[in-house]
Amino acid sequence: MAYDEVLAERVRERLEPEGVVAKKMFGGLTFLLQGNALANLYEEGLMVRVGPDGMGDALSRPGTKQLVFRGKEQNGWVVLDEEILDDDVLDDWLKWAMEVTAELPPK
Repeated sequence: MAYDEVLAERVRERLEPEGVVAKKMFGGLTFLLQGNALANLYEEGLMVRVGPDGMGDALSRPGTKQLVFRGKEQNGWVVLDEEILDDDVLDDWLKWAMEVTAELPPK
């Protein structure tokens, strides 16, 4: 698995106190809230759940692109350029992902 271990630790520090579990899956490190993925760190960067209604806002922000998985665009998910992820920006994206994921039924 080729993902940024330093970024993984930064994300883990922010999410584990909120009850989020980190699990190796999907070729990277996935962060789960009540069994639902809210973020995944993999070789292309950090992807976060923004929900279908949040795509327009998310894609208008710098350093984002829509997640493409197996050639198909994934609605509700964006990939973040690691260069934009200072502490405040990372906190904002993870808060957004937590809020969207908390609305989903537990798995």
